[in-house]
Amino acid sequence: MKSFAVIMAGGSGERFWPVSRKDRPKQLLKLTHPDETLLEEAVNRIAPLISRESVYIATSLPLRKAVQEEGLVPENRVLAEPARRNTLGCLSWAAANLLSENEGNDGEIVMAVLTADHKIGQPDRFRETVQLAMDTAARTGGIVTIGIKPTRAETGYGYVELGSTVQTGSLTVFQVNRFREKPDTATAEHYVASGNYLWNSGMFFWTLRGFMKEMSHANPEVYQTILQIANGLAEGDQEAAIRSFESLPNESIDYALLEKASQVYTVAGDFPWDDVGAWDALQRSMPGDSQANVVQGQALMVDTTGAIVYNDTEDVLVTAIGLQDIVIAVTNGAVMVCHKNDAQRVKEILQRLPADSHLR
Repeated sequence: MKSFAVIMAGGSGERFWPVSRKDRPKQLLKLTHPDETLLEEAVNRIAPLISRESVYIATSLPLRKAVQEEGLVPENRVLAEPARRNTLGCLSWAAANLLSENEGNDGEIVMAVLTADHKIGQPDRFRETVQLAMDTAARTGGIVTIGIKPTRAETGYGYVELGSTVQTGSLTVFQVNRFREKPDTATAEHYVASGNYLWNSGMFFWTLRGFMKEMSHANPEVYQTILQIANGLAEGDQEAAIRSFESLPNESIDYALLEKASQVYTVAGDFPWDDVGAWDALQRSMPGDSQANVVQGQALMVDTTGAIVYNDTEDVLVTAIGLQDIVIAVTNGAVMVCHKNDAQRVKEILQRLPADSHLR
C-alpha cells in the first residue's frame, strides 16, 4: 500500500476577521503556534508518517500561489479546486488527481484526509491513530474516521454514534451507527453522558478503490463525474476536467457519502484535539497568563480576565482595563472587539462590508 495525505486548506476563515482575510485566511496565519502557520503545523505533524512528496494540499484557486509560496510541499502537490463545491468538491478533485496519476493501482492507494485548522497535541499518538485508521481502511475497504472523546457538551461539532467494537488494544476501532448533526445543548449533554458518542473530527481515511466503490453506491452521479474528471486530467484536457468538476453539487462529503456509505468505522482518538474555528478556540489551544488571558502581540491587561488578544501590528499597543471574557483582534486598518460568547458571529461583520472592500 502507498499512502497519500490530502490536507484540506481552502476555507476563508471568516470568523478570524480582521486578521484573516480572503487573500491570507486563517490556515496561513500563526494562530496557535508562535512560529508556524496552521497549515505548516498540519504538514509538519503528518510528515514523519507520510513524506512531503506524498502530501497534497487542497485549496482554492485564488490561494494556490500563496500556498505554494509557503514551500511546505512540492508545487505540483498543491491542488487548486476550480470552483467552490464544499468538501465533496475538494475530495472529488483530489481523488480524481490520484486516479489519473495511479491508473490501475487504485486498490494500492490509501488516502488520509486531514484539515489545516485543527490543534492537535501528542503528535506521536496522533500518528499512531492515523496509522491504525489507514490500516483499517486497507483491511476492510471501508470508510474510516477518527472520533474524539468529548470533553464538554459542544454544540459546534457533529457527533459519531458508536456501533459494535471491531478491534481493541492500545486504540479501539468501532463500527459507526450513524453521524449526528451539530446538536442543541440538551442533546449534546445527553451524548456526552451516554458515553456512546465521539466528536466527528472531520478526518477520513479510505483506499482509493474503497472510496470509489462506496461513492458508486451512495452517489452514482458523483462517481461518474469523478471518473470524467480523472479521464480529463489523464488526457491533459484540463478544460474538460474543469467542466466535469463544475457539475458537482455543492455538498459536504458527510452528506454526499459518509451518511450513506455501507462500511464506516471510527478509531477512538485520545490525543488532545480542537477545531480552530473561531477566536474563542485560542483560549483552549494556547497557554494563558495568571488571569487566563491569552495574548499574542503587544498588549497590557489591567484587572482583565479571560480575554483573548491578538495584535497583528508592530507599532500599536492594545490595552484593556476592568474587562472580562472579551476578544480583541487588531490589524492594520481594522479592530474587532466582541464578547467571547459572540465569537461565532464575527463573520456577520463581513456580511455588512461592501463586496469590494479592501478589508474583506
